[in-house]
Amino acid sequence: MMYVPAHFAPDEAAVQELLVRHGAADLVTMTSDGLLATMLPFVYDRERNVLLGHLARNNPHWQRPVIGDALAIMRGPDAYVSPAWYAAKREHGRVVPTWNYVTAHVYGTLTVYDDPAWVEDVVRRLSDLHEAGRAEPWSVDDAPAKYVSGQLRAIVGVEIAITRIEAKFKLSQNRSAADIDGVIDGLHAAADHRSADAVAQHRP
Repeated sequence: MMYVPAHFAPDEAAVQELLVRHGAADLVTMTSDGLLATMLPFVYDRERNVLLGHLARNNPHWQRPVIGDALAIMRGPDAYVSPAWYAAKREHGRVVPTWNYVTAHVYGTLTVYDDPAWVEDVVRRLSDLHEAGRAEPWSVDDAPAKYVSGQLRAIVGVEIAITRIEAKFKLSQNRSAADIDGVIDGLHAAADHRSADAVAQHRP
């Protein structure tokens, strides 16, 4: 169970946005050989409430039966927060460093698909998701069909049918307005604009 203080608990819309917009996630499963973990990109199918991805065929992870639920650990922006950024440092000095982050632990039933057509659909979805917005987006159809066919045979698909999600958006919501302003300014100065924008978006 994830520890989530009330001020760091995101609303449903924020969690859905993370699932749709996240990058890669850690797939973690318990097996008879112990815990196994693989980092891989997922695409979220909102209608079916599932995560879709693929693993290298040579990766033994997909061949190990799962004990209980699978877990996908998803992350948004994260960043070190210096106490020097807080207005409170100048007022009384009773401040310490911390780490801001966005994460979701997605639990569910894992199914493996050793089916090139199923995997091709997932590859196309992943490519379309991450190529969107580029000036010259790459498409699966840009590669020779024979080459694509060979690549698809080298991977297997995975699906997590989601049963529950535990999410935490720790973005300085427990600080004063002046401290939050300092965190945003400090992150921008450190060129971590993504983290700064996340703090601004989720300020109380």
